[in-house]
Amino acid sequence: MWILFTLMAAFAQSWRNALQSKLSREVNAIGVTLARFIWAGPLAGLYLFGLYQWQPQPVPDFTPGFWQFVVGAGLMQILATALMVKLFQLQNFAIGAGLAKSEALVAAVLGTLFFGTGISAMGWGGVLLGTVAIFMLSSVKGWRQLSLSTVMLGLACGSCFALTSLWVREASLVLNVPFPHRAAWVLLSVILLQTIILLLYLGWRDRHTLTQLFKYSRLTWLISISSCIGSIGWFSAMALEPVPYVKTLGQVEVFFTLLISGLWLKDKITLKEVFGLLLIAIAGVMVMWGK
Repeated sequence: MWILFTLMAAFAQSWRNALQSKLSREVNAIGVTLARFIWAGPLAGLYLFGLYQWQPQPVPDFTPGFWQFVVGAGLMQILATALMVKLFQLQNFAIGAGLAKSEALVAAVLGTLFFGTGISAMGWGGVLLGTVAIFMLSSVKGWRQLSLSTVMLGLACGSCFALTSLWVREASLVLNVPFPHRAAWVLLSVILLQTIILLLYLGWRDRHTLTQLFKYSRLTWLISISSCIGSIGWFSAMALEPVPYVKTLGQVEVFFTLLISGLWLKDKITLKEVFGLLLIAIAGVMVMWGK
């Protein structure tokens, strides 16, 4: 089941990234970040309501530890999304999305050091192979094309996404309700927190950006829908399996990204990109076999 949730998340996220890349040409990074959350909250609420109609459960106990993980994950995801939008604005869509996928390696390291995540030798091999493939795909014109500042920004973005994922899993594990209800509660809590923070900030400092989001309301709505679907997949998969496994398999998102880049954004797909996709596929198999 975690594999299906991960594939759903990767497909939805590739579309969300493409749509955010398009909106970033018209709206600043904070506005594009809010577009990810602004309509996702009501959708997450409907999803949770539907789960309770399908399989009634008690309302979980929300401990202080739960809220600490939710606040940490929410703030990190805001920062990570803003950094990724900056990557889109510095380079092209494929490079920005690719560098952000350093998340899998960082999640494996942090998970092992601080979160008690156990990874087999084959699993580590898959994580490392997937990371090499991602950076190879990110350097479209060769490694020299990537500046140090771009690589560092990509690593910072991936690190923030990694911490988000690790804290989301921890928040899910402390709730005393079955899967998938606990994943849905974490999703709704994180999205509502993020939406409130960004709305308050933009209402105070940058109301023009809010006007821009309403101007591009259709694009904003599509970003929120794809973001919510992707988050349901990610949060559900991470409630079932450790983050490094989920995120390494989730690198299949690059395959969907290249398809979108080629078919929708009219970018050419090279032989190197095909080879990189093959490495990602091998990495995913290694991670699943190494569990």
